[in-house]
Amino acid sequence: MVELEQEVVGEIRRIAVEELEWKGSVEPTHDLLKDLQLDSLGLTVMAVGLENRFRVRLSEEDAVGLHTVADLARLVAVRVSQEGRP
Repeated sequence: MVELEQEVVGEIRRIAVEELEWKGSVEPTHDLLKDLQLDSLGLTVMAVGLENRFRVRLSEEDAVGLHTVADLARLVAVRVSQEGRP
């Protein structure tokens, strides 16, 4: 699971840089809203990108309690293990 979480963090970095034009670093401890400055549109772009890459479904309810890049990576990794790897 740790390897998968690291893969998800890498994809979060890619989406942040390539699709959201983020110029800073993206670390697992970074807060999605404060450090990465993601607004509702940015969060949607991130969620859709992760859904497409890992072939999972994320809902608004899933977002409750997510604060950091690591939280998001863990959620996606759990979904992949539940729904199967692409």
